[in-house]
Amino acid sequence: MKFVASMTMYDQPQERGALDATWLQLRDALRQNGVPAPDALVRRNADLPPVPGGIRDAAGRLIAPDPVSLPPDELDLSVLWRHPALLFGETCWGPLQHGLDEFVHVVAQNSYDGLTGGQGYFYRSALVVLRGHHNAWDALPTSSFNSVQAMTGQHFVFNDRVSQSGYLSIVRDLQGLGASLDVCSRTTVTGSHLASITHVANGSADIAAIDCRTWALFRRADPITADRLRVIGWTRPSMGLPFVCSRHVHSALRRTVAAVARTIMLPIRYDYYV
Repeated sequence: MKFVASMTMYDQPQERGALDATWLQLRDALRQNGVPAPDALVRRNADLPPVPGGIRDAAGRLIAPDPVSLPPDELDLSVLWRHPALLFGETCWGPLQHGLDEFVHVVAQNSYDGLTGGQGYFYRSALVVLRGHHNAWDALPTSSFNSVQAMTGQHFVFNDRVSQSGYLSIVRDLQGLGASLDVCSRTTVTGSHLASITHVANGSADIAAIDCRTWALFRRADPITADRLRVIGWTRPSMGLPFVCSRHVHSALRRTVAAVARTIMLPIRYDYYV
């Protein structure tokens, strides 16, 4: 089976040139170290090698369908992350804490240096609302912020219940103040950060949590819509997104992937596991 690679978490159309260039740098370094890295990143279910009978765990239990059974032009992340041919992929600590760590090894981590709300291994999520309903200025990550006050009575939208940036960080911060999402008037799953932003921008929701890199990319891609929104606060720091390799990949190859990836990305840091 040929290996596949993917860097999906910030793979927005306007950023694909830069993302592809990063992959080419990593691909060439892997090949120089004897790893048969794939030519390009996968972006569709159709790009994934078939797995007849579906993807199974070590005990033979079905954990994901054969990619050929899925809509070819979509990309099912739960299948990608569990695919036995995944040589290099990008995920979130939320899914890792909810069972994904059985199927992958963390090999490196993303850097958030240079982003408002980011620093090295760590990132914050911006709490975005419609600008017209609030003060004119954006809150800085260093400013004091009461998440209970911000969320009370609001319709909160989020991408996924296992998303660290969109959901779990909010739950954590509220719990730290003795509260929960019950303070919200309503919560809705949107399926993506972009959809959450759209809900807030068109007035169908009040507030969303968007990780600092996604928010920076969105502001650059759609400044008109972004200007209708403002940041009222930031979550506490969370560990940034990890890069992973399937446990099906031979251990010697995994170690090489990790060694090479850490020269381009950041090494693993486990002393702040969230």
